[in-house]
Amino acid sequence: MIPVSEARAHLLDLVVKLEAEEAPLAEAAGRVLARDMQARRDQPPFSASAMDGYAVNAAEVELHAMFKVIGEAAAGHAFVGRVGAGQAVRIFTGAPVPEGASFVVIQEDVTRSGDLITITDEPGGNHNIRPRGGDFTDGQTVSAPRLLAPADIALLAAMNIPTVPVIRRPDVALISTGDELVMPGGTPGPDQIIASNTFGLKAMLEGFGARARILPIARDTEGSLRTAFELAEGADLVVTIGGASVGDHDLVGKVAQDLGLERSFYKVAMRPGKPLMAGRMGAAAMVGLPGNPVSAMVCGHVFLAPMIRAMLGLPAETAQLRTAELAAALPENGPREHYMRAQAESGRLTAFDNQDSSLLTVLAEANALLVRPPRDRARAAGENVQYLPI
Repeated sequence: MIPVSEARAHLLDLVVKLEAEEAPLAEAAGRVLARDMQARRDQPPFSASAMDGYAVNAAEVELHAMFKVIGEAAAGHAFVGRVGAGQAVRIFTGAPVPEGASFVVIQEDVTRSGDLITITDEPGGNHNIRPRGGDFTDGQTVSAPRLLAPADIALLAAMNIPTVPVIRRPDVALISTGDELVMPGGTPGPDQIIASNTFGLKAMLEGFGARARILPIARDTEGSLRTAFELAEGADLVVTIGGASVGDHDLVGKVAQDLGLERSFYKVAMRPGKPLMAGRMGAAAMVGLPGNPVSAMVCGHVFLAPMIRAMLGLPAETAQLRTAELAAALPENGPREHYMRAQAESGRLTAFDNQDSSLLTVLAEANALLVRPPRDRARAAGENVQYLPI
């Protein structure tokens, strides 16, 4: 068995950053920007009013000053002309500030009678004008790589960029194995269970930024497994679930090697998740996950997440470990790194009592994996421990 850190390093060696493709901006949220993008205009593209009020010359602004209103400026409709001495233009938020004006007196600070306004309240020192380029200027850069959030999409749109280069989503083929499995909605026999791992992993992987496809269940025969691997052709990453141990019915490793698998490692010193296999099959990386539902999902967080990030050109580390106070004492850990399902709340971490790797109900209630190093000493309540958010 190899340590978790060594296994992760081997897995990252199996993948490379994928190529870029163009995407419409409206479809780019959640994608990874592949190269730097530059603004194509200033924002705002003109000095704009920050308030509803009256545009005047700043040198004339004082309490009780009077001005003649000579026109109006609204968003999308500039005032054509120049503001002279003793003159004002009615202006609305977002409208271009007319030539000759350098101060917007807010409407609450004036009284108006016909075409005359009088400043009746102290106008203050804020000119209430957003300067041209105050947000960004022509040529300003949005740097890559960058996971595009909604705010980034809005920024790129304001920069007048309709399409963006993004890293292609990794194509992941998911293969559940075993005669005991039936797809959700099917009718299981007395000795069968519902296949759940592929559905949880598909949701997880797509949350990481991949495109995952669920292939038909591979039965416990070499022919069925060969067919499943053929259906996975073209994938960047092939993930099998179950059948990677050394029992009489665990055929994944044998069939994969017959098909050209260059094995990187087998078995990791962790729990849950010890029977983990990995290697390369032609152009694709291949990871064989354990069949226990929790084991497969934990390995997804610990190992598949950094692989997907590396393929997307993002820093490959998993989510940053956080620190919390242990709510209840824990006994000494065994020889394997342990990822315990837990609840993190208000700076305290509570590990579930039952850590059986088949219990999806416990995983569904967890929002953290308490990480215990090999041979970690017994821990008392109140001690600080590390955890991985999930």
